[in-house]
Amino acid sequence: MQSKIKNTIGLILAIFLVSSLIFLSGCSKKEASNYKVNLEIWGIFDDSNSTYADIIKSYKDINPFVGEIKYRKFTADSYKKDLLDAMASGQGPDICLIHNTWLLYFKDKITPSPEYILGEKEFRDNFVDVAANDFLGEGKIYAAPLSVDSLALYYNKDLFNSEGIVSPPATWEEFNNDVKKLTRVGEFGDIIQSGAALGTAYNINRSIDILGLLMFQNGASIVNEDRNQVNFGKESENALEFYTQFARLGSDAYTWNKKAHYSIDAFYEGTAAMMLNYSWHYQTVKSKNAKLNFGVAPVPQISRENPANYANYWGLAVVKNKIQETENGRGGGAELAAVNNNMRIHEAWQFLKFLTTKNNGSFTVTHAVSGKTKKFPVSFDPAKNYLEKTGRPAARRDIIEEQKSDPVLGPFVYGNLIAKSWHQPDPEAAETILAEAIDSVNQGNSSVSQALKTAESRINQFFRR
Repeated sequence: MQSKIKNTIGLILAIFLVSSLIFLSGCSKKEASNYKVNLEIWGIFDDSNSTYADIIKSYKDINPFVGEIKYRKFTADSYKKDLLDAMASGQGPDICLIHNTWLLYFKDKITPSPEYILGEKEFRDNFVDVAANDFLGEGKIYAAPLSVDSLALYYNKDLFNSEGIVSPPATWEEFNNDVKKLTRVGEFGDIIQSGAALGTAYNINRSIDILGLLMFQNGASIVNEDRNQVNFGKESENALEFYTQFARLGSDAYTWNKKAHYSIDAFYEGTAAMMLNYSWHYQTVKSKNAKLNFGVAPVPQISRENPANYANYWGLAVVKNKIQETENGRGGGAELAAVNNNMRIHEAWQFLKFLTTKNNGSFTVTHAVSGKTKKFPVSFDPAKNYLEKTGRPAARRDIIEEQKSDPVLGPFVYGNLIAKSWHQPDPEAAETILAEAIDSVNQGNSSVSQALKTAESRINQFFRR
């Protein structure tokens, strides 16, 4: 039986080697296609027909070794569980979206790019710095983004005009001054109009990201260099103190409380003059109130010399193991399955390179077995095509340069250049823990220092698991 498997593998390898020689000689696609790898992509955004159709067609035109490329859309609520369950059974996708905070959780379930397809230098040259922080480990690339998003300041132009505020605040000092001008508090402490949606945990969209932004702007690193321990020091305390002042009755900055409408609702209703949020909610606001006169601007900074933002985005990764159909049906022996899986990984990463990186008008296709290459002209940029269709801010530096002048995307792509994030052992748990820290301070149950020490201890328990 073992010799039969070895003979089968030898025959397949021989066919691959012959096909590579034919491929390099400039033969027709039909003659070259002695192997085909189908690719399935899982995600929670986009529609394959409208978003990826041109990209897939262009790639199949130049790579004879890929078959069908399909995109499957999931709901955000069930996606992570569905993905983990499928991976555990070997029935998962070839390529999947992972959040920028998921690498520690998914690292043993995905496989990095082979160096010969996409190396660290090319990755860093293409993408903003935060992508390297989030998706590189030990010099290996575990995922590649099409888009990166960071926080920007949404502001109500009519409310600004009514108070004679001519431009959005660039610093937090200016922000606080504007909040005081824009806030209307009733005689019993009820907030009639909020200068900004800020200060609480549960009725502010992405409140934990905003707290992270303030931590980074205060100079916090949050995690140590080994990425295995959280440290909420003095810088983080300053951030939490600043954040919660906006919901503290009696504070000069008091403008928000737990009774306020959800931040996005309050903003589009016109009862909150400012909020911090990501680009994907620009259309949310427009769809809820088409008449609202609002703009977006870069987030305020503590220091103009050392600006920082906070990133929240997704990258495309290649699943490590997947049961493959072989010549002998499903399975076919460990050695044969390994050959097929390596070939699948090669083709999946080759497609991701095509999809996400700058091609300079051509793309080099590499044979999965022989390593032989052939360069093909490419008439369009897949990442740019994707971003134009979706209206999202770019992850790639060269496209950011083009988007900087866009009145909507400009503040977000500027934020991408200075964005940071931190490695989380369990992102959902960390978010819950930090929300409870904010709420504890809001309720007067803990001091800022006590709340963060408790949060630090609880999050570090997840690192030790």
